[in-house]
Amino acid sequence: MIFWIVNCCMVFLLCIFFAGIVIPQILLIAFRKQLFDLPDERKIHHCAVPRLGGIAFKPVVFFTIALLLGINMALGHSEMLSEIGNDVRPLAFAFCSIMVLYLVGMADDLIGIRYRAKFVIQILCGVMLIAGGVYINNLYGILGIHAVPLWLGYPLTILIVVFIINAINLIDGIDGLASGLCSVACLFYGLTFFMLHLHVYAILAFATLGVLIPFFYYNVFGNPEHGRKIFMGDTGSLTVGMMLCFFSLKLIMCETDDNTGHINPMVLAFSPLLVPCCDVVRVYLHRVRNGKNPFLPDKNHIHHKLLALGIKQRNAMIIIVSVSTIFILLNILLSLYLNVNWIVLSDILIWTLTNIRLTKSIGQLQSEQKNNK
Repeated sequence: MIFWIVNCCMVFLLCIFFAGIVIPQILLIAFRKQLFDLPDERKIHHCAVPRLGGIAFKPVVFFTIALLLGINMALGHSEMLSEIGNDVRPLAFAFCSIMVLYLVGMADDLIGIRYRAKFVIQILCGVMLIAGGVYINNLYGILGIHAVPLWLGYPLTILIVVFIINAINLIDGIDGLASGLCSVACLFYGLTFFMLHLHVYAILAFATLGVLIPFFYYNVFGNPEHGRKIFMGDTGSLTVGMMLCFFSLKLIMCETDDNTGHINPMVLAFSPLLVPCCDVVRVYLHRVRNGKNPFLPDKNHIHHKLLALGIKQRNAMIIIVSVSTIFILLNILLSLYLNVNWIVLSDILIWTLTNIRLTKSIGQLQSEQKNNK
């Protein structure tokens, strides 16, 4: 146990260290090559900011894990290699899918890629996870369904993969929001995998958390006038989104034990993704209802609503990340006493009522502003 605690701490700290070195170099290259995310009427920032922060994510995580494995082998500790050997197939296909989305995201940030092409590639990544043996095989009581046949589990897995990746991508609208939500999710997944004795997956989750922390610092606290601010771009959101897909689907395939209190695996798998997933469903439905293309961007996300109420960016980010954390903790607590369907219904009801209230508050505020004029 001490061995794995040390390795989880080491990978976390090393990723913070390496990302802290790489991100400033990316900033330097972005300014020399004039690779900026320019402001427009839809975006919130008001000056040119590099959006290549996500380029640091995959190389730092993969390098650090490889380095840690090499150090363990050099010291005569083969436990990590043995555990990787037990899961080499899912890990290999997951790393391939992350690599593909990393390259697609980089191309999108640099030259732009049509959303249809991105959808096709995301579907391919879902297929690769299935090839790795990671897919939805059980709904654990949602709608009364437990075991899921392969003919249903495979397409459902692909749908979930595309859905989660785009949810993470679309929630990336204000400073620190996507990285904050993903950091909370990675912390939760890392602790859960550790309690389930899936230590390699815990290491991967803590590595992802470690690379997000330096980025969060530059994204939230960096001064754009001094060239210290950076966005993750599609490279980052697609890569981390794929990581979270892999973690959530792996948890679905794990049986809980005494260390996790026999909590419903669906609650463990998807509670950390609840806020971005609920938000993207509401936004898509709103666009369709208004006759708009559901895949074209607008300013109707939850963070846009908070900003419309006059809440500052940083405060809006803190509120949404805090809400996500509360949802995770409440869902876990309620899963000990309630059927999973009641938890799902409660989450949807709370989210819906909250958005209705926010919409009404925005309308009242706009009416008052018109009357004052």
